[in-house]
Amino acid sequence: MWTNHERKNSQPNLRESSDRSATPLGSPATVGRQSTISRREWLNQTGGGFGSVALAAWLCGEQAGHANGVWSSRVQDGLHHTARVKRVIQLFMNGGASPMDTFDYKPALEKHDGQMLGPAEKPEGFTAPAGAVMKSPFSFQQYGETGRWVSSVFPHQAKIVDQLTFLMAMTSKSNVHGPASYMMNTGFILPGFPCLGSWISYALGSVSEELPAFVVLPDPRGLPYNQKGNFSSGFLPAQYQGTLLDVHRPDVVPHLQAAPGFEFAQGASDAATQRLLLDLNRQHALARQNDSRLESQIAAGELAARMQLTAPSVFDLSGETAATLQAYGMEQEATADFGKRCLMARRLIERGTRFVQVWSGPQGAVNNWDNHGSIPNELPPMALSVDQPIVALVEDLRARGLLEDTLVIWTTEFGRTPFAQGGVGRDHNRGTFVSWLVGAGVRPGVTVGESDELGYQAAVDKTDCYDFHATILHLLGIDHQRLVVRTGGIDRRLTDVHGRVIDKILS
Repeated sequence: MWTNHERKNSQPNLRESSDRSATPLGSPATVGRQSTISRREWLNQTGGGFGSVALAAWLCGEQAGHANGVWSSRVQDGLHHTARVKRVIQLFMNGGASPMDTFDYKPALEKHDGQMLGPAEKPEGFTAPAGAVMKSPFSFQQYGETGRWVSSVFPHQAKIVDQLTFLMAMTSKSNVHGPASYMMNTGFILPGFPCLGSWISYALGSVSEELPAFVVLPDPRGLPYNQKGNFSSGFLPAQYQGTLLDVHRPDVVPHLQAAPGFEFAQGASDAATQRLLLDLNRQHALARQNDSRLESQIAAGELAARMQLTAPSVFDLSGETAATLQAYGMEQEATADFGKRCLMARRLIERGTRFVQVWSGPQGAVNNWDNHGSIPNELPPMALSVDQPIVALVEDLRARGLLEDTLVIWTTEFGRTPFAQGGVGRDHNRGTFVSWLVGAGVRPGVTVGESDELGYQAAVDKTDCYDFHATILHLLGIDHQRLVVRTGGIDRRLTDVHGRVIDKILS
């Protein structure tokens, strides 16, 4: 294990790795393995930081190692072993999607409906004492050759269950939205840690340097629990945090282009301004060696300049066929929003974004999966809004050949109780919930795990965020135990001191 004692900034420690280019090329961490030069010397030798190389690329259009829009120096597939996955799309159901009303059919709920079988005392994190057992108000049916039970709220996903890989006994450490959401995104129940997308973009970069490596498409009705904390880069450099895009704005990336009335801020003048800003930022960074924000701002400016040329085509859906728009549900009010964001996720990964996160539901008491008040009334509209777009995304990726190296994951922060709350609602439950995966590197139709008779606790082959994250990193070519960053005197990793690859689901 190496450490650079002259720097306080966090850097990766790829222990026992045979691929020493695993760290993004040109970073001080890479240099730190080979010499003992200080950060100041490194900045001086490289012309003021990693930003200068990219600056030449987007100002002059020339860059060694750049071919056909792909920057091979930042594509780090096969970090520790051969990668099966190049890109990831995560679909996050914010609020706690109810497993026994979607994918986890429990006949015992009908048998014991109305009986008081729950805990006598209110568990920590529950918002009310446990009520009587409540059967699902929705009908279930078996689908596909696998015979997967699926609720009537997911008629579209029911048709592709043989393609999906289910984790039926996921667990969390908390019954509270904030900590549980942090855990599913960062591996910790407290704020301040990098999320999955940040770790991945830090280790691998973008497939193309013309788009952000990590993009977040939030629900337009509001951010999820923890707000932007779920997309944070934590102690990693700020440039690896999620880039939030509102695809419903006329200008998806605000102020990317100068307003038409400001001609002096366009063309050659714009390029000259960018050169001046880079020079000033470079000088400022030299005087503040322990602050990564300046170099992150430089990198963000360079990316914005490149996006001036690429972003308009990414966000322009006019070239999509009517059949594609219809498949994603863009012509229906209920599915138009999530459908557009799923379509945008496909367009982003198709053009070089490494990790895209699509959120369903804001924080709060309504318009999400936090169905305390009424499962019969609150769950169906949420399910309707995502069901068709999700299937359209999977089928579209498959038709385009993208599913051969893209992984799609569907998850939530925790499940819900089999006991009624306030009549026909369900309370928070960390004991068990469902996630599924589809795409590169996973075996279709496989199920791992089983909850107990009532769907209250994981019973067989339980998995958690550590296993989930370890498996995703493994598919990306990363050994989760060897992607380590030393910060505050502690070696940190996404999976903390836990995690195992879920071998049963690997193809």
